[in-house]
Amino acid sequence: MKISWLDARSLGDAKEAILQEALHYRLEGIVAEDPADFADLPPTLTKVLLPRKELPAEFGDASVVIVDPAVHGVTPAELALKYPDIEFGRFVEIIDAPTLEDACESARTEKWSVLLFRDPTKIPLEIVIAAAARAKGSMITVAKDVEEAEIIFGVLEHGSDGVMMAPAAVGDAAKLKAAATADVPDLDLVELTVEKTEHIGMGERACVDTCTYFREDEGILVGSHSKGMILCVSETHPLPYMPTRPFRVNAGAIHSYTLSKDERTNYLSELKAGSKVLAVDIKGQTRLVTVGRVKIESRPLISIDAVAPNGQRVNLILQDDWHVRVLGPGGVVLNSTELKPGDTVLGFLPSEDRHVGYPIDEFCLEK
Repeated sequence: MKISWLDARSLGDAKEAILQEALHYRLEGIVAEDPADFADLPPTLTKVLLPRKELPAEFGDASVVIVDPAVHGVTPAELALKYPDIEFGRFVEIIDAPTLEDACESARTEKWSVLLFRDPTKIPLEIVIAAAARAKGSMITVAKDVEEAEIIFGVLEHGSDGVMMAPAAVGDAAKLKAAATADVPDLDLVELTVEKTEHIGMGERACVDTCTYFREDEGILVGSHSKGMILCVSETHPLPYMPTRPFRVNAGAIHSYTLSKDERTNYLSELKAGSKVLAVDIKGQTRLVTVGRVKIESRPLISIDAVAPNGQRVNLILQDDWHVRVLGPGGVVLNSTELKPGDTVLGFLPSEDRHVGYPIDEFCLEK
């Protein structure tokens, strides 16, 4: 779980509404520079004191105090000796090589490090994350907006432990929390038994090219119906006539559903550069990947009908070609044109119907 701190030090007329939003969405911390601002906040919230000028005489209800030794004339270690019931950390503004080294040292040694990077590139942040890989403290990086927060959470695949952001408007606190909890849940895959395959003629199919290398036991879930999908493997396995393309899934006919973020489905025809899809491995472990390109071309198609242990029927329409494959138990790679009744493939059975891609509990019959 990533940490989300809301910087409330410069909020205007919308301050009360933004604070209520932060409480409603359970952000982990509120940052203020006056201890009086913590008076009405619940005890479950981390109250972070970060004065921009001198330190107050007393810290009030603050649970974390962040200091800049250059401004405040005192170090976190010195304050910790005087106030053993409060956690202390260091603020570092990174503008050059010496301050970058200060940030690395803080991230390695302090309980809390709040880092403000002036350079728009994320290379300095990468350096600090690498330097603090084995550290026990928490690194909070300042973000100017939600878009930057999302990037900060993903740098070097580990990301910063947390983000501090000053919201520009009501709604930003909710978006920050969503960015901090962007990890997608794993799925319970099921074994489906193939009942029938049928060559159904020409149609348009979509190849989904992502910005990520898939593993050999990984692909995306695709199906003709929102309540049943089959795991289509990426082109990571050798082919006789062409090189492997481990970023690609030859996914299926354009009407098909696939899973994306927030439990939403998308039609393959909707995907485009920048879209997100859910990569899934044979254990049901998931991760969001970014689409770089979708290739839609007219090809012969094959229809695959399978049934789940509970009797639910699943359909997938693929390009009718030997090199288009799905995954079976244990990561067995199955060529679509060689599937026959009795073969076992891996799939997923979403429990809810869909309205414009979002899960909803309503009556919906798909055939």
